[in-house]
Parts: sequence; structure tokens; C-alpha cells
Amino acid sequence: MNPRHLLRMSKWARRPPSEARVKLVIGIIVACLVLAGIEWLVGWPDWLTLNGDPRGRVGF
Repeated sequence: MNPRHLLRMSKWARRPPSEARVKLVIGIIVACLVLAGIEWLVGWPDWLTLNGDPRGRVGF
């Protein structure tokens, strides 16, 4: 393990993040999961799909 990670973990143990920061991170994770669930249930819309070249280049 990188010593930098150990220093960061010790800093977090001494001064944990605020409740507002934890709520923000959890809110972002929930929003991402909701969007992924909607995409999984409904599917990817055709208007968001790029019309690409078969070789992988995007044609303009």
C-alpha cells in the first residue's frame, strides 16, 4: 500500500468529513443509481446514439 494512502486514512480518522459532505456524496451516488436504473428499464434513446463510422471514427 502506498504511504500516501496511509497518511490520508490517518487524516480522515482524526478529522472525518462533515455530515453535509457525507450527505452530498451519498446523494450523488443515489442520483447515479437512479439514472442507471432508468436507463436499464427504459433503454438508451436513439437520439443520444452517435452515428459512427464502422471503424470507430465519428462522422461529421
